[in-house]
Amino acid sequence: MKPAAPLHTPICDLLGCRFPILQAGMGGVARSELAAAVSAAGGFGCLGMVREPPALIAREIAAVRERTDAPFGVNLIPAATDSALFDEELAVCIEARVGTMVFFWDVAPDAVAKAKAAGLRVLYQVGSLDDAQAAAAAGVDAVIAQGVEAGGHVKGGVSSLVLLPQVARALAIPVIGSGGFASGASLVAALALGAAGVHCGTAFLASEESFAHEIHKRRLLDARSDGTVHTDAFSINWPPDSPVRVLSNALTNTLGAQTFGHGGARVERRAVAEEEGRPIYLWSTDSPLRSMTGDLDQLALFAGQVAGEIDRIRPAGEIVADIAREASAVVTDIAGREEKRSAATKPARSSAPESIRLREPSR
Repeated sequence: MKPAAPLHTPICDLLGCRFPILQAGMGGVARSELAAAVSAAGGFGCLGMVREPPALIAREIAAVRERTDAPFGVNLIPAATDSALFDEELAVCIEARVGTMVFFWDVAPDAVAKAKAAGLRVLYQVGSLDDAQAAAAAGVDAVIAQGVEAGGHVKGGVSSLVLLPQVARALAIPVIGSGGFASGASLVAALALGAAGVHCGTAFLASEESFAHEIHKRRLLDARSDGTVHTDAFSINWPPDSPVRVLSNALTNTLGAQTFGHGGARVERRAVAEEEGRPIYLWSTDSPLRSMTGDLDQLALFAGQVAGEIDRIRPAGEIVADIAREASAVVTDIAGREEKRSAATKPARSSAPESIRLREPSR
């Protein structure tokens, strides 16, 4: 029997999207062009606005709304932002009635409370069961459980396959899987593990609309799944001991076997690129953007282990449609296989007339 609306989950109702496919609010990369394209295609787009000037955030929100009427969110990171700037950023989002805020890293109950008091929905991305429970206790509407295979900043050390079902079992609110999800098959796997949807970063970094520099996109296409590095060496702009996952390059090769334990020690302020007059430093958490010039190959080339599945740059709307289409096909295929298996295990019914069927002798 064909399942009814297999891709409609509680997160679709919560966020107002057609498909449970969320685009990660990647800092710098997720601008209005990308967020609008994802939302217009039925997914849930998100602006990555960490440490951005409030005026820019206001412009980007307006730019999304010029492109689509579909709902979208804004991603801010309290732990990586000066508190005064964060308050200004959140105030802009509240004034603009964004609808949904997505927060990340250490759970900040005050930020959740401010957003909720203003009538906004709040999703919190976490990397552990403890943080998921803390976010739920703070009153969030849903949790994004990030596995260690994810790209960019990575909060925890457990894979999605292990973390996601633990968090889903423990919480009474929707849980979204993040880390390793870039296909319809992986969306179905996440749903089977108890998720209400998936949160994709690397898949959308490889879109035409992402603000990532072409150098970053080309490196992503050339990468294999074993070609990423998990390290805490990129410490400028973020609190120390904040691990990231990046594509391996000449810079990460200098780490040798010591990918962890830097503790913010790499504070060499050597500019290797610039963005509109602003220096971009070696070992900073800035990734290559269209607006940057310089030795961009020396920057943080954020990407998850799912990079090995990415083989071309294409429109974000096409990525959403393909994930949804493949997921529906996988669900239908699984249902068909179950029907065949069930039919094969049923006792065969005899076609012989009742009068000549063998019976056990009467006793």
